[in-house]
Amino acid sequence: MRSSIVGGLVVLVVGAAAVGSFASEPGQRLRVRELGVEPGVLGPGPLNAITDVAGVRVGHHTLSEGESVRTGVTAVLPHDGNLFQRKVPAAVHVGNGFGKAAGFLQVDELGQLETPIVLTNTLAVGTAVEAVVRWTLAQPVNENVRSVNAVVGETNDGYLNDIRGMHVTPEHVIAAIDAAKGGPVAEGSVGAGTGTRAFCWKGGIGTSSRLLPENRGGWTVGALVQSNFGGILTIDGAPVGERLGCVPFELGETGAPSGDGSCLIVLATDAPVGARNLERMARRAMLGLARTGSFVSNGSGDFVIAFSTSNIEPYAPGDRVRSTTVVENDHMSPLFLATVEAVEEAVYNSLTRATTVTGFHNRTVEAIPLSRLREVLGPTTDSEAAVR
Repeated sequence: MRSSIVGGLVVLVVGAAAVGSFASEPGQRLRVRELGVEPGVLGPGPLNAITDVAGVRVGHHTLSEGESVRTGVTAVLPHDGNLFQRKVPAAVHVGNGFGKAAGFLQVDELGQLETPIVLTNTLAVGTAVEAVVRWTLAQPVNENVRSVNAVVGETNDGYLNDIRGMHVTPEHVIAAIDAAKGGPVAEGSVGAGTGTRAFCWKGGIGTSSRLLPENRGGWTVGALVQSNFGGILTIDGAPVGERLGCVPFELGETGAPSGDGSCLIVLATDAPVGARNLERMARRAMLGLARTGSFVSNGSGDFVIAFSTSNIEPYAPGDRVRSTTVVENDHMSPLFLATVEAVEEAVYNSLTRATTVTGFHNRTVEAIPLSRLREVLGPTTDSEAAVR
């Protein structure tokens, strides 16, 4: 099969802890580790999810209605307190600016995140910004707040979803925020990943995490992605896209190749990292995306937002000067590696956990066939197991 399918991706990275993966019931789609693939050299946290960072919560609201509505909202909250009153250090990075991310300028300027991070579809960004502002203003102790920097990311799910119908409402956005919780994170065709596609197959929400050994700080890093982008899929070094006949365009064709997307990557860690080094981590997230086979096509809006759950900053500090503890530059490299590996595996999970979806104009995007994927990955997995 040859395809010109390329879409958009959203990634969020946060801190992690020990080893593990979610158990799958019979008949369910599997996470990539359940297929025998263990990307990278660092171990995952106990959930292998963004929620391995203490306090981080994720919520989804899925819209799958009639024959044409296949969209939704995903929200990530850095902690369970008042985010406006207790801001977290943050940074942003733009890999390729063809996208509609909201709220990035103030994060870049002040190095702070003060609202939930919301993911949705391209034409629902304005709705989501309004909803996040209203939700923030309604929180206790925020009665006198007059400025809110809502952070919203998007990918275009218009192939499977009636995106022009603008079906996402403020109530849907608030429902996703209110549903946010710790623990296992639903993956695949849920929330903001309901109508997305990645490479030649159904994309969606994926998550992963990495735990640094104690002699490297013992901190956690994880990722949550909204995969909706293209390229030539590579899984743990195996040329899956080539072997399954999926390339983004015929190399010999003339004219502009069709099919682009968007990618938002949000990073977070429990390491005490300031805005400057969070921005350096955000840049490394793009390397994780590249490992999966993305070449960041012309129309792919690739954005990264990073936050740390350490060194929480009060809205109205009483003192002129504040002392903080931060990781030294010379000790950042393990966090960079953790970021790359977590982003990479989160993308894989978004594919292997996604289900086949039929939507707008009766279009269908198939889930990546796990049986064929096993055939491609088998020799690599067996050799790696022999080495271990």
